[in-house]
Amino acid sequence: MSSARRPIYFNKAAAKEKISFPLVEGLNQFHQSLTGYAPTPLTPLPALAAELGVRAVLVKDESNRLGLSSFKVLGASWGTYRAVAAYLGLPTTVALEELSARVRERSVTLFAATQGNHGRAVASMARTLGIESRIFVPESMDQPTQSRITQEGARVTTIRGDYDLAVGEALRASRETDGGLLIQDTAMEGYEEVPAWIVEGYGTMTAEIEDQLSRMGLSATTMITPVGVGSLANAVATFCKSRETPISVVTVEPDTAACLQASLIAGKLTLIETSSTIMDGMDCGTVSTTAWPNLQRLVDTSITVSCYESHCAGEYLASHSISAGPCGAASLAALRRLAAANDSSLNKDSVVVLLSTEGPRDYPIPLDVSMDDAVELTSVLTTINSSNPTLSVADGAGETQICNYLAAWFAHRGMETHWIETISGRPSVVGVLRGSGGGSSLMFNGHVDTVSLATYGNDPLSGAEGTKNGQQVVFGRGSLDMKGGLASALAAVSTTIAGHVSLRGDVIVAAVSDEEDTSQGTQDLLNAGWRADAAVVPECTQGAIIHAHKGFVWVEVDILGVAAHGSNYIGGVDAILHAGWLLRALEQYQPRLPVDDVLGPASLHCGLIHGGEEPSSYPAKCTVTVEFRTVPGQTAESIVHDIRLLLQDIQKDNPKFKFAPPRATQSRAPHKIESDHRFVKKVAECASEATGSQPRVQSVPFWCDAALLTQAGIPSVVFGPSGQGFHGKEEWVEVKSLQDLQSTFTILIRDFCA
Repeated sequence: MSSARRPIYFNKAAAKEKISFPLVEGLNQFHQSLTGYAPTPLTPLPALAAELGVRAVLVKDESNRLGLSSFKVLGASWGTYRAVAAYLGLPTTVALEELSARVRERSVTLFAATQGNHGRAVASMARTLGIESRIFVPESMDQPTQSRITQEGARVTTIRGDYDLAVGEALRASRETDGGLLIQDTAMEGYEEVPAWIVEGYGTMTAEIEDQLSRMGLSATTMITPVGVGSLANAVATFCKSRETPISVVTVEPDTAACLQASLIAGKLTLIETSSTIMDGMDCGTVSTTAWPNLQRLVDTSITVSCYESHCAGEYLASHSISAGPCGAASLAALRRLAAANDSSLNKDSVVVLLSTEGPRDYPIPLDVSMDDAVELTSVLTTINSSNPTLSVADGAGETQICNYLAAWFAHRGMETHWIETISGRPSVVGVLRGSGGGSSLMFNGHVDTVSLATYGNDPLSGAEGTKNGQQVVFGRGSLDMKGGLASALAAVSTTIAGHVSLRGDVIVAAVSDEEDTSQGTQDLLNAGWRADAAVVPECTQGAIIHAHKGFVWVEVDILGVAAHGSNYIGGVDAILHAGWLLRALEQYQPRLPVDDVLGPASLHCGLIHGGEEPSSYPAKCTVTVEFRTVPGQTAESIVHDIRLLLQDIQKDNPKFKFAPPRATQSRAPHKIESDHRFVKKVAECASEATGSQPRVQSVPFWCDAALLTQAGIPSVVFGPSGQGFHGKEEWVEVKSLQDLQSTFTILIRDFCA
């Protein structure tokens, strides 16, 4: 377990809170009238209780509630019953059969937004009543979950956006439909009655728990409940604080969707951005407005857990014959975290009730985000396929999966997380460790895309440790270029958090897309306004500090001929043959290219040539693509101007020589800051302190994103690990260099951002 994770939130004042919990007339009788009703099990886990040193741990197993795999049907059924009865002007004592008969005489449609279980429950209730339902779901919902909702007879609409956008669309559609009723557990301004009824519906569960505990001769001292929009948590908190001896209320949320904890810390209802989680039912960006006042006052402890922790908890429950999905298993993950924190509320007399809110379902097995070590992180990142789709022989995977992992890694440590995706499927993600203010900000910029996996010799995604040339290394595509360098930066940030180092400046980790092709990610980052006082790009540099590198410009030139049959030597003009004049002129031009005092001479080469249709015809066009590796002073405009002059000079000597205007198709400026720049010196000092030796300071001929950063006013160096084989058949990064880099970056953060 990482020591650099988001802290547990404690509210000591909640222990003294009391609240009334009025019995809802007709609630139990209503649920008992539903086909298949029976109390769900409350299952003891004596081995776990002994392990944790408490009297009892019991799991309220909601994996089969009224034929569905979640507790949600308790609230959805009661909320629907009350809403339909109110719409028809019927009393709350109306029998379900009569309600069904009456509502079929009217054109009524139920609407809801969902992450899965709530929408399925609303659809099931609509089918029971014999009316239509329309369920709105976020685009992230997997197809099996959508299918389960559809199987209940609902019409499912996918929204391009998250859960909160789906809620807004469901509300809008319900208002535009005659007889439309929104059955939503998220309260909003002007929409609070139905969510309150849904909360009431969960009272059946708490009544069952109290009765079941009583039969065992036990009374709960702690109850752990998952939180999504907060409806269940509201019901649980109200129940717990209404008992003669109040019960401690512990809430659990995903690291990546901790809207309640964010609100508790802020002291006000707070909207957050969420990111991917297997705990889909808790992927909510805001707490219900009706739940918030009670939760703020009554919750004793707020805990967040990772997907991996929830997955492991689910496996433990399964080994004890308790079926639980990730949302349900989260309660056990929270208990383990609370116990590890040595919280005084857990003792030998504690009776802990875990609410397991859903049954098992398929989900992608998550990776562990608790890792703080550069070598372990390199291995994990290397196992994730992030091959660039515009470069890969087969379809590249893109950066979504690795950015999801990094967003979860940032969230696990309580860092700000920002998602940037201007091109669908090509995201970048930014994690920010905020300083107290007034200090210098530092950016680590690392690309997460790799070149194609097809050219790799063995398993490109192994991430395995081994030996090469007598050195301990990590193997795999991207291990050196450049997941190892990024992992070292992440590890340094985690070390800083774990060490409670006081910083005034911000530390920004930008994990960017597409550097291997067009650098879309760093351009998106800069266009979004991200800046820092200095930056490190931890590309593989064999331990040297790179203060300058060349740029490049690609220029296409069309040499024009006249198409004709191969026998028509009088009418045909050979564009390919005439291209030779250009090639000769370029060869003569190359020695005149400028020379930089640090980077040396600029260079050019002809990277591509294409022309002709078939051997028996004169080619009408020949296109030559020239790459220039540039030094300061050269620009795309100046190079295109020079090429145009070359072409015009050729035309003077050969009137038949024709060409289209040359064009620059892509260009990147060179990068250069002085070798004695204060930031270069600072990085060198930190490396010397970490390793005991002074690193080389030099320039390199290749290009990387440092140029874009420096061009945007962020002085940047390139400084990364050692290894071999980037873009090759076998790639590896040296373990010792990763460890040295982690130590160097940790010192740099401490000194530069202090």
